[in-house]
Amino acid sequence: MARAWVGVQLAIAWLPMWALFTVLMMSAHGMPLSMALYASAPIIGVAAALAVPVYAFTRRWPWPHPFRTAFVFGHFAAAALYSACWFVLISAVESVIAGRLVLVLGPGIGPFMVTGMWLYFVVAGVSSADQAARRAARLEALAARTQLAALRSQLQPHFLFNALHTVVQLIPTDPKGATRAAEQLGAALREAMDEQRDVVTFAEEWAFVDRYLAIERIRLGERLVVDARIEERALDASLPSFALQTLVENAVRHGAGPRVEPTRVTISAHTGGGELSVTVADDGAGARGDVDPAAGSGLRRLRERMRALYGTRARLELGAPPAGGFIASLTVPQVGLE
Repeated sequence: MARAWVGVQLAIAWLPMWALFTVLMMSAHGMPLSMALYASAPIIGVAAALAVPVYAFTRRWPWPHPFRTAFVFGHFAAAALYSACWFVLISAVESVIAGRLVLVLGPGIGPFMVTGMWLYFVVAGVSSADQAARRAARLEALAARTQLAALRSQLQPHFLFNALHTVVQLIPTDPKGATRAAEQLGAALREAMDEQRDVVTFAEEWAFVDRYLAIERIRLGERLVVDARIEERALDASLPSFALQTLVENAVRHGAGPRVEPTRVTISAHTGGGELSVTVADDGAGARGDVDPAAGSGLRRLRERMRALYGTRARLELGAPPAGGFIASLTVPQVGLE
């Protein structure tokens, strides 16, 4: 299917060249449109067929860095060969049509060869530009994947350190709770280490966050109140892996952790307008100082991952409501969700 589509694209790309040669036939020989179209069709058809090996040649011999003189001479030789083959094949096609030997010289062998070489350089130039764009796209994608892998590798130790801190806090006061938390942590850590995807469904992310909250509930007890308001359609939506966990962990650590009073963490998610909107709000200790998008390392890494995955189409907004607490809103574009 992909090869057939490429063939269609190449055929469409040669239509303007067919139109150009048709106009040349009409102006040079006074042909009517129908006859000029018929006469120029074999000329362009053969040129398009010969373009296939030119595409392959430019892939095998891309533009050199640093530039070499041999590259120029090589393409001039290839252009001369292309032009000669063009002349021979057009003559062969016309000979088959006429039933006798025909040499298609046009305005003369010299101008004919120059035109063939010009066609070669047009094809080679377009192909080289296309190959350069593809290489740039591959390099950009590789850089993005490398960046995402680095951010993900930083995120897992960050989560592990905070979760281990929870277990350590429980050991002197609640050894049994520390044991349960360690078991939950082991399961969560295995899941985190096995997760290599950059994007997961909200249902998968929520299952991981629920395991994390189970660890924190052992430590905080009634001091942590979780209110989940998740739309059913949102469960099938996608978002960056560990995105919700980062927002919830930030709320628990900086909102509920410093307080003795109960802290409510509200987690809401809904879809609409082709986007997934996730909000994590707490009525806890609130923001420390100004609400700075780069204040927390976890939130900063999440923002960088979102930029690498979605560009400017995703948003992470942080705020401190007048009544206190902290709120983080994540908006992620979706495909097929309206």
